Amino acid sequence: MKNERQITRTALGAGRWFPGQREELAKMVGKFIDEAKPTKQPGRIVGLIAPHAGYVYSGPVAGYAYRAARDNAAKAGSPDVAVVLGFSHRESFRGVALMDGSTFTTPLGAATLDTAAADELISTDPRIVLDYRPHMGEHSAENQIPFLQVALPATPLVIALIGSHDPDLIAALTTALDKLAQNKKVLVIASSDMLHDPDYERVRKTDQNTLRHVAALDIMGVMREWDHDQQVFCGLAPVVAAMTFARQQGSREGLVLRYRNSGDDHPESRGQWVVGYGAVAFTV
Repeated sequence: MKNERQITRTALGAGRWFPGQREELAKMVGKFIDEAKPTKQPGRIVGLIAPHAGYVYSGPVAGYAYRAARDNAAKAGSPDVAVVLGFSHRESFRGVALMDGSTFTTPLGAATLDTAAADELISTDPRIVLDYRPHMGEHSAENQIPFLQVALPATPLVIALIGSHDPDLIAALTTALDKLAQNKKVLVIASSDMLHDPDYERVRKTDQNTLRHVAALDIMGVMREWDHDQQVFCGLAPVVAAMTFARQQGSREGLVLRYRNSGDDHPESRGQWVVGYGAVAFTV
């Protein structure tokens, strides 16, 4: 292995998006997962959608996604690699940036980065590259990692940020993921919250409509609903990529595990800033 791959990356959002102390974080994530009661999934989970806001807001919904992953691994076998797909909240960029290094540390400890899987993805398309720069200070992908450390502690990770909504780029990534899945059991996790808007009813109704498209694996329906004034998923590219990968693997529908928004659990946010959170599983 090349020396430059012997790098430990660190969760920069610890203490902001989630607790910075090991015991507190382990207790919080464990509670979210243990208290979740998702519908049982037939077959093997190949894709998930999970939210990425501050854990006090989105954590209970994310717990449904990762309880499903934990229970499914016990039944259908653990994934060989979990590929976390996020995006940059700050700016778009060219290509897909995979986090470099050999480990990624959170207050829960070190998670192994699957350098062999990353190399295979890189070899498939030149737009998929090792580049840590977009990851610096970006929480969309890293907020999933403590949940994976609790739910699937032995599964190595690939942590990726998709730089744009370009359909050709998403197709290149899903082709690479499909190739990787020929020899490995791959779990793809799309990190995304749902609609952000002051109007609680607008958020609730829009999100329910969006989740109907997701449940039907209606990728074009999701894309048609999205625009800059109505971002039905802030992480549109990760969601489209996960849905596309799931369809390529043979999934026929998405199972909505849980939906809440910040106005449900924090009514004081209504009329100010309401954010939707959904957990979805795709199985084969």
